[in-house]
Amino acid sequence: MTGLEMQAGFPPWHPHWDVWALVLLLGGGYWYATTRLRPVDEEVDTVAAKKKALAFGVGVLVLWFVSDWPFNDLAEERLFFLHTIEHLALGLVVPPLLLVGTPAWLLRKVFANRFTIRVFRPLAQPASAFFLFTVIFAGMHWPQVITLMVTVPLAHFLLHALLITAAFITWLPVFSPIPEIPRMKPGTRMLYLAAHSLLPTVPASFLTFGRTPIYRVYEQAPRIWGIDALTDQALAGLVVKLGGGAVLWGMITVMWFRWYADEKRWDRIEQDLRNVQ
Repeated sequence: MTGLEMQAGFPPWHPHWDVWALVLLLGGGYWYATTRLRPVDEEVDTVAAKKKALAFGVGVLVLWFVSDWPFNDLAEERLFFLHTIEHLALGLVVPPLLLVGTPAWLLRKVFANRFTIRVFRPLAQPASAFFLFTVIFAGMHWPQVITLMVTVPLAHFLLHALLITAAFITWLPVFSPIPEIPRMKPGTRMLYLAAHSLLPTVPASFLTFGRTPIYRVYEQAPRIWGIDALTDQALAGLVVKLGGGAVLWGMITVMWFRWYADEKRWDRIEQDLRNVQ
């Protein structure tokens, strides 16, 4: 650690053993499940399996990056705008990557339990999933909640676990590969994500245009890189609004082009059938 870093308040390195354990559990569990637990009668598309493994792996790496040193330490102890990036990653990036990377047969095993499906099926309805995630995401930006997260490690862990769980539920109607929790049709999925893109506007407005620091715990935090508390708060608002919108509208754009390509493909098939007749 250089003298400049110490003067700037850069947090010293230390391992986050809980994060390492979670990453090893997710990575090792995925490898064991896909190589040892796959049903013998399950057909395997090697290319598709590799893409799923890549998506799951990237999701785990993003989770590790935002939850471990130095990012997590800077986010919790120095800069609030990094904390908002952490929340966006845990809510809009990690869960969909893990969900897309999970094979349908493995997810079906997770929901094979009657209790699990009875709990998650009503929660994963688009309206209830949207409401659940909206309340939790907005609530986690309340000043008292932020102070609790930053000052109480157990509360920090539990609230982040709650955010990831709510995010996983809200992404199920978009990417679910199993009929037990049906996926929405393409047009409805895009409207659903467009509605979600309006959510960051609420916290972003009072963060970006606030004239005084809202979060006392960050106002009193050691400054780093010459970023004062009010600038940090404004950056957090821009991250929530622009970053969240970029992720969601990027997904909407990809879905639209895929939907358009599928429609064109079906039009060609129908035209070929008419020509044959």
